[in-house]
Amino acid sequence: MEWLDLPVLPLLLRVILAFVLGGLLGLEREWRAKVAGLRTHALVAGGSAMFTVASAAFFRAPDTTHDPARIAAQIVTGVGFLGAGAILRAGGTVIGLTTAASIWVAAALGMLAGAGAYVLATACALLTVLVLRFPARRLGLAAARQRASATRQPTASGRPRGRRRGAASRRRRRAA
Repeated sequence: MEWLDLPVLPLLLRVILAFVLGGLLGLEREWRAKVAGLRTHALVAGGSAMFTVASAAFFRAPDTTHDPARIAAQIVTGVGFLGAGAILRAGGTVIGLTTAASIWVAAALGMLAGAGAYVLATACALLTVLVLRFPARRLGLAAARQRASATRQPTASGRPRGRRRGAASRRRRRAA
């Protein structure tokens, strides 16, 4: 087999970098006590790198067209389903969107590292951690989100708070 003649060390370094960068994202999520943490992000990034390396280096037949982008497209699709499992809807709020997005980014980092774009993968990982660490409190976004979710919490009757329906509530509003 001709693929055995390929230099293994550069390919291995690509996969190792992907695991490290995915682990960096995972550490940030662990620090925030999120469900998908170090292991999940490292495995997603490392797995994406392995698929990318394998599709680019090993699956070449003599009389066929070689298109590593097909494997990359399947990585994006598969990780999209994985991220969808991290999103939960609780009452009027949706939780897990940032975790799902970080899983998706981990796959992209793995694909970049697996393709050999070391500097780009590292820069994107650092930028992602910076975005995840950016405090929403300083912009006043966290307080606005809490106020919005508090008004949408269901009451004992099952209706969202802050909204009354029916003729009786319209009469009360007119009388006020």
